[in-house]
Amino acid sequence: MRVPAFVRICVFTALALLPLSLAAQDSSGTRPARRTGLPLEATRSWSLSTTEASWMSVDVSPDGQTIVFDMLGDLYSMPIAGGAARALTSGMPFDAQPRFSPDGRHIVYVSDEDGGDNLWLLEVASGKKTQLTRGKTNRYVSPTWTPDGQYLVAARAPFRGGTTKLWIYHRDGGNGTQLIATPGTASTQAHAGPVVSRDGRYVWFAERNGAWHYNANFPQYQLVRYDRETGRSVTQTFAYGSAARPTLSPDNRYVVYGSRFEAQTGLRIRDLSTGDDRWLAFPTQRDDMESRAALDALPGMAFTPDGRHLLASYGGKLWRIAVDGSGQAEIPFRVEATVAAGPRVQFEYAVSDSSTFVARQLRDPVLSPDGRRLAFTVLDRLYVMDWPAGTPRRVTNADVVEAQPAWSPDGRQLAYVTWEGSVGRLMRIALDQRTASPAALTPEPAFYQQPAWSPDGRRIVAIRGPARAFADATAQGAPGAATEFVWVPATGGAATVIAETQGRTRPHFTQDNDRILLSSGQGLSSIRWDGTDERRIVRVTGPVAPGSSIECIESHVYCEAESDDPREDNPPPPAALTVMAPRGDQALAAVGNHLYVVTVPKVSGEAVTISVANADNAAFPSRKLTDIGGQFPSWVASGRAVLWGIGNAVVQFDLDSARTRELALRDTASWRNDTTLKPKPYTPDERRVTVRIARDVPQGAIVLRGGRAVTMRGTEIIENADIVIVNNRIRSIGARGSVEVPAGATIRDISGRTVVPGFVDTHAHMWPSWGIHKAQPWMYLANLAYGVTTTRDPQTATTDVLTYGDMVESGLSMGPRVYSTGPGVFWEENVRNLEDARRVLRRYSSYYDTKTIKMYVAGNREQRQWIIQAAREQEIMPTTEGSLDIRLNLSMAQDGYSGQEHNIPVTPLYRDVTGFFAWTGIAYTPTLVVNYGGPWGENWFYTREKPYEDPKVRRWMPYQELAANTRRRVARRPTDGTPGGWFSDDEYAFPKHAADAYEIFKAGGRVGIGSHGQFQGLGYHWEMWLLKEGGWSNHDVLRAATIVGADAIGLGRQLGSLEPGKLADLVILDRDPIADLRNTNSISGVMKNGRLYDGMTLAEQWPRQRPGPTVDGLRTVPDVRAGMR
Repeated sequence: MRVPAFVRICVFTALALLPLSLAAQDSSGTRPARRTGLPLEATRSWSLSTTEASWMSVDVSPDGQTIVFDMLGDLYSMPIAGGAARALTSGMPFDAQPRFSPDGRHIVYVSDEDGGDNLWLLEVASGKKTQLTRGKTNRYVSPTWTPDGQYLVAARAPFRGGTTKLWIYHRDGGNGTQLIATPGTASTQAHAGPVVSRDGRYVWFAERNGAWHYNANFPQYQLVRYDRETGRSVTQTFAYGSAARPTLSPDNRYVVYGSRFEAQTGLRIRDLSTGDDRWLAFPTQRDDMESRAALDALPGMAFTPDGRHLLASYGGKLWRIAVDGSGQAEIPFRVEATVAAGPRVQFEYAVSDSSTFVARQLRDPVLSPDGRRLAFTVLDRLYVMDWPAGTPRRVTNADVVEAQPAWSPDGRQLAYVTWEGSVGRLMRIALDQRTASPAALTPEPAFYQQPAWSPDGRRIVAIRGPARAFADATAQGAPGAATEFVWVPATGGAATVIAETQGRTRPHFTQDNDRILLSSGQGLSSIRWDGTDERRIVRVTGPVAPGSSIECIESHVYCEAESDDPREDNPPPPAALTVMAPRGDQALAAVGNHLYVVTVPKVSGEAVTISVANADNAAFPSRKLTDIGGQFPSWVASGRAVLWGIGNAVVQFDLDSARTRELALRDTASWRNDTTLKPKPYTPDERRVTVRIARDVPQGAIVLRGGRAVTMRGTEIIENADIVIVNNRIRSIGARGSVEVPAGATIRDISGRTVVPGFVDTHAHMWPSWGIHKAQPWMYLANLAYGVTTTRDPQTATTDVLTYGDMVESGLSMGPRVYSTGPGVFWEENVRNLEDARRVLRRYSSYYDTKTIKMYVAGNREQRQWIIQAAREQEIMPTTEGSLDIRLNLSMAQDGYSGQEHNIPVTPLYRDVTGFFAWTGIAYTPTLVVNYGGPWGENWFYTREKPYEDPKVRRWMPYQELAANTRRRVARRPTDGTPGGWFSDDEYAFPKHAADAYEIFKAGGRVGIGSHGQFQGLGYHWEMWLLKEGGWSNHDVLRAATIVGADAIGLGRQLGSLEPGKLADLVILDRDPIADLRNTNSISGVMKNGRLYDGMTLAEQWPRQRPGPTVDGLRTVPDVRAGMR
């Protein structure tokens, strides 16, 4: 999850072996259960013997003799008196929420056996399974029977998006229908937990507004009774503590439901004949009302047939509760289970010490008009090369950010934009003059973007905004920084305003010198030089852009948002960018990750809309150009080819060659009798551009002497240690005087201090400016100053991080090691098969070189399994989005995913879940600062401490960011997520979720520390301190922050401990964190990659002596001559 305008949340999960009765069994033992319709075959199995389990839905047979319940995605039955449970289902499918039919002959349940969620029927006598519903794009919750046994009612919603609604199905099949119509605003109401009255007339259910809420206020749910005869719904409860999961007694006299008293959940019972409403059991299982409630707000309950007792699960046990209030009795059970799982996906990656590296990203590549030269930027520096086989060379030697080059029509000059400090310029340079220097085109500094030459070469159009708006921007967006289109003479001079941008971007031209073309969410349009006579030309629509719905971001330009069109209640998603071909006959459109060319008809009036959701069947001839994806698209001057970049590759698609090959393939007569003559499909020309960059590796030897070294080699602590560092790696470590000291080494006395490995943030969202970059992101400095030496961002939304990471690697920027998944792999990828998944992931393995991806709920179970199969083949470690969904969490761990971002919302977790998570090896990053299933942990600090007054925070965090986070905490900021407000201490759930994480950790699992970018720098320490509240030992928290985190991202052999051969990343603390974990913030010095920095100022202390960097926009008290005195 990310907190800015669009909220994204993420978790990553780690696990290992359970001792004693929880024993592992690998592929050499008993083979897992039979393979199903799911594509991933189980290769491992985990055996456990347990008398406790998490979140069990329970039901009793109509004869009162047998109970059925679920655990870890399998169904079990046993006598009502208790005993050994018998498995009814097993294998890779996730089966849950069983319910007996009224005649006791069948059990309905939810399963993903066919690849997506559906309702299934299990014949009790034979074990035969029958799929009741079809399709793979829905999710189902809490199915129940009508009393006649002919129909089933369940909550259903699209897999991603939308709220659950009640649907009714016949037991013999069919498509079913929505039971309760919800027109207008009622469409946002979520329905869950249906139960049908004995006479079949009424359906009781729980209702809330919206699918879920962060930092939720109460009440969340209330009970509603729907009349199937009249169609009328009447709310039955109005409780502050909510009311959820209604359960009717067989005679319909009582309804039991879950509710909260203060911070605990219990069960209430209402006598429907008298209206009396009282507590039946308290406290019980904590509800899941503060998340998606993927398995409903509470586990399923059931009355015994005589109505005298209620069966329910809580505390990891099954209980028989007397309805008369006389007490409860445990129903003992034992499960001997074998849980199938897919292969583990885990790799170890090297960190190179070579003197140079190849830049991972070319930005804004554009061909000269004659097609013989290519201009682009690498590490925010302007380059030109002869195309296609030349050697890249810098165009200038300026130490500024250079971006967005544009060729003059004669191909002799480049226009581009720069940013330095707080000033931006529109620049021009002549390429055919050896002595030419870059020249500012206008004397007015501002924030410039997207320069474009007029066809006659006399004028240059650009987007301009106030420099201060961009300089003050503290994150990826810059409100107010793109306000107007201007033109300047190509020879330089004052700028002339053309028009306000109003959401329009990417000025460009055809061969017509009189009109400027613009792209926006409304499509392609053109205006005159004076901004008048706007004409709509074409609008391209298609699938939603994966990971973002903001066309400004996807086109790598800051822009002003345009208002929604009230005429379109639910318009199809527009192309992020539309650019007209030079001839004016076709348009290039960027839709999601892919590029399309569409034929543009000449029509008057409203622009024609062309959907490329299926380009082969578009309204006018259209073509999809990409299979893996592409960025920074542009037309070549002829208008017969398109150029784009991806990673450090440049791709050229020749439209005429593609058409010729297409016709040859259609001409089957020429090769029908000899398929060796069959032409191969057209593939665009792809060239890798190699730009070698010097790697920042310090030279020299230093000994850190006299400190207390907490090495993270097990529980080892070395008193009075010598830590020998040569260049950027640890040479040796041991007790003082026990290791060899290189001749000439610098000796630095750190007596009295404690040394720990550098902190590893496994969930770090550091989002600097996108499109136009800033040379030194402030959040990189803030994290480094707080001892975070390695970061992994699981979902970056754009690929800007590739350049920013290389900037740090080269030493052009300071910061932690910057690793990332790149943009998430989202549902909108619409992966259709394994080969499709392979294509999507090649974007990351072959072009972005991320070593990892974020599988952000990218489809149903089948699609998720295709993705992990492709990841394993390409040696990519895929982490996942927890998504407030315990069912999703367990199935992803079962499939072998490498990590889970964000905590499991359900708590408490028992040996079945904690042991399984540990055994699978999934790396678990709870990110309690944005806790799922309760108020965000960060609010605990905001309401109890004073980060606004912290001198170190003020040194590294710009005032705008600091004030927005710390001055007021409201339920919802207008444009930035749901930060929440004040909560009573016992309302916070993070101690419970931290305790669950510790059980995973103690069982051998991996738990990482992730700050989620909530409060850059200090927020990482908050996350450590929140874990401590779950009973963690200080040393174990530090292990999670160092060696476990490094191992979780595939770098355990390179980072995370103080050992010979490992990279020299460490933190020097004034006070001992083993004695008091709050001492992690007593940072005296930070060493990253062998360079030692002062813990407050980041002044480099070794091997160079350099002053520390500064951050723009820090808190400055106004000091002026006017004002009240």
